[in-house]
Amino acid sequence: MTALPSELSIKLNRETSKIDWEALQRFYAQGTVLVVAAELDLVATAVALAEDKAQYIAELLEKGLLQKADETQAKVWLAEKCEVWAVVVAPWVLVQRERKLAT
Repeated sequence: MTALPSELSIKLNRETSKIDWEALQRFYAQGTVLVVAAELDLVATAVALAEDKAQYIAELLEKGLLQKADETQAKVWLAEKCEVWAVVVAPWVLVQRERKLAT
C-alpha cells in the first residue's frame, strides 16, 4: 500500500514548474540554487529540505546527488538555453534538468 502524499508534498508539487535557466541567473549569482540529480525525485527532495531532514540532506550532498550549481554547469545550461524543473524551498531554489516522475 502506498502512503498518501503529505500536504507539503502536494503544495510543492503544485509549485514546481519548468523555467528557463537564464531566468534563474539572479538566484545562481546569490548562491541559492541547488541541483538535484536526475535519479532523485525533485519534490521529495524539496520536502526533505523543507522538513529539515538534515541527515538525509547531508547524505545527498556527500554523494553529490544534491549540490550547489557550479560555474561550469551554469555556463553550459546558459549556452544551451535549457529549461529546468524548479521549486522553491526558501532560501533555496531546487532545480533538475530532467524531472523524475512518480510511477
